[in-house]
Amino acid sequence: QVQLVESGGGSVQAGGSLRLSCAASGRTFSNYAMGWFRQAPGKEREFVAAIWGSGGSTTYADFVKGRFTISRDNAKNTVYLQMNSLKPEDTAAYSCAASLTPYGSTLRREYPYWGQGTQVTVSS
Repeated sequence: QVQLVESGGGSVQAGGSLRLSCAASGRTFSNYAMGWFRQAPGKEREFVAAIWGSGGSTTYADFVKGRFTISRDNAKNTVYLQMNSLKPEDTAAYSCAASLTPYGSTLRREYPYWGQGTQVTVSS
């Protein structure tokens, strides 16, 4: 079992930055990949970014490439999402998720463990 707790959400103006954190507990952190997903009101949850268990590989949704950076500190059991150049369309509830394997994925079904989410609101 894995427990995930996100923090760092908030309100920011367009062009601003936020850093989300997700603290994990319950299993050896480096054994599993981590992902960030988001869900805007009235929309499906969508993939944002993923990082392999070792931290050596990452993958991003096209709409955040060049703006968001996922990273992890396995000594602190924490994954981060640095979000720069935020746009109003980035407004959503952001959730972190843990996989059962060290290999990252863009697919929600590959992540059985989810945090409660943290709200990000970007105003124009």
